[in-house]
Parts: sequence; structure tokens; C-alpha cells
Amino acid sequence: MRLRSRFAVRCAKITSFLIKKMNRGSGVTLPGYVARRIDPHILKEISGQVREKILVTMGTNGKTTTNAILCRALESEGKKVIINRTGANMMNGIISAFVLATDRKGRLDADFACIEVDELAAVGVLPQLQPDCGVLTNISRDQLDRFGEVDITFSKLMAAVTSVPDMKLIITCDDILSCSLAQESGNPYVTCGISEQIFDDISRSEIRESIFCRKCGSKLEYEFFHYGQLGIYRCPSCGWKRPDPDYSAENITMREDGLYSFDLDGQHIDSTARTPYNIYNTLSAYTALKTAGAGYRTFKTMIEAFDYGNNRESIFHIKGAKVQLHLAKNPIGFQQKVSLVLKDPDPKDIIIQINDTSQDGTDISWLWDVDFQYLGDSNAASITTAGTRKYDMGLRLKYEDIPCSSTTDMRSAILDLVKNGTKNLYVIVNYSGLYRINHLLTELEKGTEGGQSR
Repeated sequence: MRLRSRFAVRCAKITSFLIKKMNRGSGVTLPGYVARRIDPHILKEISGQVREKILVTMGTNGKTTTNAILCRALESEGKKVIINRTGANMMNGIISAFVLATDRKGRLDADFACIEVDELAAVGVLPQLQPDCGVLTNISRDQLDRFGEVDITFSKLMAAVTSVPDMKLIITCDDILSCSLAQESGNPYVTCGISEQIFDDISRSEIRESIFCRKCGSKLEYEFFHYGQLGIYRCPSCGWKRPDPDYSAENITMREDGLYSFDLDGQHIDSTARTPYNIYNTLSAYTALKTAGAGYRTFKTMIEAFDYGNNRESIFHIKGAKVQLHLAKNPIGFQQKVSLVLKDPDPKDIIIQINDTSQDGTDISWLWDVDFQYLGDSNAASITTAGTRKYDMGLRLKYEDIPCSSTTDMRSAILDLVKNGTKNLYVIVNYSGLYRINHLLTELEKGTEGGQSR
């Protein structure tokens, strides 16, 4: 390793140590910034030490879960893996993951790297990483203030993908946008998809990012929608259609315990997935592993014990009450959570916290793309809004004639509902509230008194 690179690694590690020593955070992005300021090519330098392959995961929904499955599958076969576990998926966070994993001499001991990459950051990250395999989960609307409309995201991803023409793409061919990108990019690609209808009406919603043929512009015909624009499609004018997937999940059923079973590449899997969306994440990961030639041999055993939560779907038991915490950060993701709530027929209380920090996206107009009217049939005893945009969330529910209250004190609201509510509480938050509320609920479950959140 070059002297400049070794110095960059050293300074990054000192930065990480000081951040943790002063209790100023987890230190997963600033060390990368420091290393990059000293050596702009540090990511290319260190990632080049990965012995076998580098896998990246991109897309609007499912990146963190898919990436975690990839990592766990490879580790279950004894591989040493570098991963940005915290979801720090911008350039600095990715650099930190590599730099902080090196030894004192800046050497990396890794067979594989599994890296989650933000769609906009991919343009800068991919040329330096030179990945062998890129998983594209889907393309749909996200933070409007960052991404703009979905065509901008499509263009950015296209630029990123074509900058590494040897990278093999893993795409969900049910998504017309992902399928179009793969076919237009010129990169080699492998497809996966689900050919049977498993999503309910609530999950499917009416959010359609593209329903026109990418070849001739005619309106597509759909056999059915999974959700959003994902489904079985064909163009009546030019004949372009959803290709038969190379890998597919089949015979998908929900068990009595509310979890999903399915067949995958000749194996029957009794998964711990609670939403059909996670079947897509599992399918994408398996397809990537088969393509990479590792991590798939012990996949059945690994995935049947896998925790899909990743701190984004967590269950707590507090003073005799069941409390579920869920992340919902965009229309498609929130629609899945609404569907999940309605699958529970028991009386329940719901808290929805919506913030508008830079981490969340300052434009929260996407709330109007979610079909909240279904919550009127959710058997909810109470719905409470919280966060910096609690009144916007309350207004959205008011337009659906759904009564709600608001709170400025999440801790007190949770404790009150745990004590006096239905004993069945759902807490739905966007990004900036996730860590704090997870920390708060963990402390409350343990019976400690230090948790504070707002």
C-alpha cells in the first residue's frame, strides 16, 4: 500500500476512536471523509485487496435487507466479508467500512465485500469499487428533494451501471424500470421474479411509476400487478414483455404463524419473512449468490433462521404489551406496512412518527401517495401522530375521515398506550426516528429509565 494510503487509514482510525471516546456517535461516516480528503483513491486502493468478489446492492426498497442476506449467506460458508452494516451507503460511509476493517498496516483480510450503495452515490462509488455483481432491487419514488422524479433516479443508475460494463446485474424483471435499465445498459444480467399473484389489494396500491412501454411508448397491458408497477406486463403494440425469470420463488403460502413459505431453486423454505416483499429480497440475494458462485450451498439453513428485522422490523414486550417498530420511508414501503397492520385482526393502537430532517427528506408530500384509507378498517382503538410533521400526518388522516391525536412526547405516549391501551401497539417511523425509538423501546423492555425521545 502507498504511504499516502497508509496515512489516510491511520488518520481515519484515529478519527473513529475519538468519536467513540467522546460518545459523539458511531463513527461510520466521518472516518471515510477524513481518509478520502487525504487520499482521493483510498476506496479503489483498499477494495482492490478483496480476494474473491465484490457485490453491491442498489435500489429504492430492500437494499439493507438484501445486502444483509448476502453477507450472512457468505459467512455461513466460512467466507470473510466486509459490509457496511449500518446502512451508511454514501461514499464516506462505504470508505469507512473498508478502512476500519484493515489491520495496522492497512491490509484487508476479506474474501468478499457486500456493499449497500445509495442510488445517487453509485455514480461515484461503482467506478472505484469495480464490483463483480450488482443487485438492483427495484426503482420507484423516494425522497423527492434528493431524487426528484423516478426518471432522474433511472438516469443516475444507468450512468453508474454503464461505468462498470463488466459488472453483472441481478434484476427483478417484474419491475419494468429495472428490466429496461438492464436491457439498455449493455451489461450482462440475470433475472429473477415472482410469477404468481401473492400481494393483497392493500399492498398493491395505485402507485404506478411507469405503465408505458420503454420501447415504443404504448400503454402496457398487465396480467396482474404485484405492487406499484411490478407485475406481469406486455406491450400490445411492439410485443415487448416481462421475460421469463432465470430464478423464481414459487408455491408461496402464508403459514398459520403469519410467516411465509416458498420454493426456491428446488428447495422448500419455511422462512421468517412476515411480508411478501421480503420474498423479493430473498430471491434477489439468492440469484446474486448463485451468480457469484458462493453462499448458496447452505442458503436454506441460513435463511430459515434469518432475522429480516435489521432493526427496521422489531418486536418488543413491555409491561405485558406487544410493541412492534417498523420503518416506512417512501410510498411503496409505507403501503406494505399498512397491509401488515391490516393482517392483524386484533384491536391495536398505532403511533406514526414523521420527521423531515435531511436524513428523512424534507419533502414529505409522498404521504399523499399512500392509501391510508385502509387504516379506517384496521380495528385501531387509537392512532397518534408524532414527529416534526405530525400535523401534516394528522391532516392526511383527516382527509380519510380517520380520527387521530398527536403527541410531542413519544416516551410518554408509548408508556400510556402500553399501560392503558390494547396491549398491541404498532409504532411506524421514518429514518431519523428509527435509531432513537429503537433505543427507547429497548430500554423500556429492559425496564431501565434512561430512554428519552421526542
